[in-house]
Amino acid sequence: MANQGAKKRREENTRHMNNLFRIIIACNAIYVILRAGFFYSSFTWLHWIGLILTSSAYYLCYKQLASMAKPTYTDNGDLLDGGFDMSTGGACGYLHDVIYITCFVQLMSIISGKFWWIYAVIPGFAVYKGWGLIKGFLPQGSQEVEEDEKTRKKREKMEKKASRGKFVKTKTR
Repeated sequence: MANQGAKKRREENTRHMNNLFRIIIACNAIYVILRAGFFYSSFTWLHWIGLILTSSAYYLCYKQLASMAKPTYTDNGDLLDGGFDMSTGGACGYLHDVIYITCFVQLMSIISGKFWWIYAVIPGFAVYKGWGLIKGFLPQGSQEVEEDEKTRKKREKMEKKASRGKFVKTKTR
């Protein structure tokens, strides 16, 4: 019964990665069949670049997720860790988001080339998150507000009260 959690996570990760691989293959196949097959007259070199771009986005994200989901074994071959939990947020969630956005953009670009602009969401979100990180390191400047007489007296009273020792009343018999 030891390591049941690790075995379960390994199976979940394997199943999850297989499903993700099927989604990627299906999106690429649908794009190639419909865009290059049925709409071949309007299939230009820009569409090839789009196919290469989406395929590379799939590849990079999938490889990173696969390395995170890879289980670790001991020298004896016993399962030590089942891999990273794919249902958590953070970098794993962002990689999933990139894959799903890529699927959407790739399939919708069959209808119209304007759907490629949705790809701007990914760097836009990265800039948003990065700005929050950078803003934390920047000096905030002087944010001291002039306090009026009433709040100053109240603050001093609270500080004086906090500095006194606390007494506990007990009943004596």
